Amino acid sequence: MLQTLELTNIRSYKSGLFEFSDGVNIVVGPNASGKTNLLEAIYMVALGSAFKSEDAHMILRDAQWGRIDSTYSENHSRNIKLTNSPSSKTFIIDDVEKKRLQSSDKIPIVLFEPSHMLLLSREPDRRRTYIDDLLSQTEPTYSKILKDYRRVLAQRNRLLKQETLPQDHLFVWDVQMADLAGKIVAMRLAYVDKLQKQLSENYQSVSGNKEILEIIYESKTATENYANTILKELKNSFSRDRARGFSSIGPHRDDLKITLNYNDARESASRGETRSIILALKIAELKLLEEKTGKKPLLLLDDVFSELDGKRRRTLSETLQHYQTFITTTDADVVVDHFNKTCNIIPL
Repeated sequence: MLQTLELTNIRSYKSGLFEFSDGVNIVVGPNASGKTNLLEAIYMVALGSAFKSEDAHMILRDAQWGRIDSTYSENHSRNIKLTNSPSSKTFIIDDVEKKRLQSSDKIPIVLFEPSHMLLLSREPDRRRTYIDDLLSQTEPTYSKILKDYRRVLAQRNRLLKQETLPQDHLFVWDVQMADLAGKIVAMRLAYVDKLQKQLSENYQSVSGNKEILEIIYESKTATENYANTILKELKNSFSRDRARGFSSIGPHRDDLKITLNYNDARESASRGETRSIILALKIAELKLLEEKTGKKPLLLLDDVFSELDGKRRRTLSETLQHYQTFITTTDADVVVDHFNKTCNIIPL
């Protein structure tokens, strides 16, 4: 559990010291008072990066450095130093200095913020980012594989833009891309399968209805023997890709399809159903992260509690009782009534 957080030259905070309870912490303040900035600092302590800001933007404007100091479970310490010139980031965990967090150093975390309500919008990159972020927390090798894939993809795309390009010049890149793509898709499929085992039950609990919620991995390439199949397809797509100047197939083009009663939720889900779907996904994230890491995740709710109706608030509140939670709001009364007055209120 996160016990204390001290901010120096971080975002809108020249200085700030916060103490947290093991349960629900409600951060209350008007718009632009620094609520999200506080959650970003918590997120950075947990995972080593913010969820909105670049490292340089985490430092207070006109300051040359910033620092986040925290204590965590049984007085362990984890501190982060950020500097502007040159831009760098250093972690100090229990007095041991590191340049980056290893998987074992990270604290599992689930973030629920307003942009997540757009997960069912038409843009597939939101859904790819969603599953990639989750896998980066649960699979130690995933981040590196994804980074390597993007590097190879970028090189292949650069070559495709050359006016004269023999196809055999792409072969070595196609082989690397296919190998990495196979690993990415295998891990994505396994995670989608784990999500599916929880989703309908979660959705029915949230909505009070009996609809069937499913999540399906969509790819233009057959997912069985993906690496071998895509290697052949990359060769066959050479003329098309060269004309377009980019690689038209691969995990970077795949999508997640979510259906409600077998209908595509992107097309048919109402606003209320969409909220229930996202909430069902977030509850599944909590449980899967805890199962995979053996640690209870922190839960951050950035200005979304008021977006839920009574039934969904009650369901979420029951889940929150089991996790250390940080909720931002402009109106504490909307939140406090759901926690029997046992929450810790942090006014800004």
